Amino acid sequence: MIPRYSRPEMARIWELENKFDIWREIEVLACEAQAELGQAGITLEEAAHIRATAAFTVERIDEIESVTNHDVIAFLTNMAEYIDADIAPGDPMPSRWVHFGMTSSDLGDTALCYQMTQAIDILVADVRRIGEICKRRALETREMLCVGRTHGIHAEPMVMGMKFGRWAWAMKRAEERLMRTRENIAVGAISGAVGSYSNIDPFVETYVCEKLGLVPEQLSTQVVPRDRHAQFLAVLATVAASAEEIALEIRALQKSDTLEAEEPFAKGQKGSSAMPHKRNPITAERVCGLARVIKANAQVGFDNVALWHERDISHSSAERVVLADSTIGLDYLLGKLEWILDGLVLYPETMKANLDRTRGLIYSSRVLLALVSAGILREDAYDVVQRNAMLVWDDIQQARSGPSYRERLDADPDFPICDEELEIIFDPWGFLSRIDVLFDRLEGLSF
Repeated sequence: MIPRYSRPEMARIWELENKFDIWREIEVLACEAQAELGQAGITLEEAAHIRATAAFTVERIDEIESVTNHDVIAFLTNMAEYIDADIAPGDPMPSRWVHFGMTSSDLGDTALCYQMTQAIDILVADVRRIGEICKRRALETREMLCVGRTHGIHAEPMVMGMKFGRWAWAMKRAEERLMRTRENIAVGAISGAVGSYSNIDPFVETYVCEKLGLVPEQLSTQVVPRDRHAQFLAVLATVAASAEEIALEIRALQKSDTLEAEEPFAKGQKGSSAMPHKRNPITAERVCGLARVIKANAQVGFDNVALWHERDISHSSAERVVLADSTIGLDYLLGKLEWILDGLVLYPETMKANLDRTRGLIYSSRVLLALVSAGILREDAYDVVQRNAMLVWDDIQQARSGPSYRERLDADPDFPICDEELEIIFDPWGFLSRIDVLFDRLEGLSF
């Protein structure tokens, strides 16, 4: 069942109509390859007839499968009904050439890999759009001062553009991972029961794969090796994790105690059934929640790698869930993330207020370096810097008014730096004199 949160383009890939349409194309191409090869007995005329008449309906396949309990046989039976519909009784039935020398996994695995390439193409487009948004907003906010946080604690000044820039590079890495994975999964296998080509010429596999934009699996033993699918799911999980990182940061910045950014709040939207004042980051939370599902699904991919001997089908039932759910879920959450980032509301005045919230403590590293440069041992300098910082910290914790960090230092008899130099030290842009290199790199980023 296609989840209701799916976007139409991705959902169509996993609908039965698309799967069976790919199955039909593979079977028709195989017939054309056999006719061109001239070994099996099928003529070019019969292959052309199969091309012109091969059809199916999902409803009829379901009806047949309810009896056969085999989806491929049900599909082939239904397609034969169309192919042979106008053939006179007693004449050779062209449908006899369909699936000639093939086994079910030849059809199913090749089609599945093709579906996965279709899905990756959509996901690549998704991350490219997000990357472009992040790059644009990074350049727009390259001079928007904010405080950097490590361990959740105020660290040093930075600019909001660095956050957007980091996210842009994350999307570039996501694009590259997806493209490499597309190459890894764009394979097909039409090699027979245990992959030995016992009843089918390798030319058929090569022909079909080339027409579909795939390459033949080097050695399949009937099924395409599932390490390929595991990588696919692992990369989807990695992309989801990157999206989760962005969404989590936005949630943190939207906290009432921080409020430096806020996801869009649409006209008429309600924040809480009980508390009308609320504007909750529900869409960012949705991104984080779905990312957990996609990351968990990757484990199924790893478990599917180990199959009995040449193959079994323990992987099949699980794949029908996780491949659709992971691609649909990732496409959906990336769409939501795109919406959040494009419309993310920023509050630079709050950023400035937060920057000053610790009364100058964020300048401690520059104070330390200035003391060392003045000839004081680092250990001694650290003691002076930390001692005064802790006095300010205690005032903040107790919500007491008191001297700022700069004022504490200026009053400390062990502190040798003059007021003019302190003015330079306590300039937030003093931390950021070299960030142009970051934005120069970002300007060269393309998707």
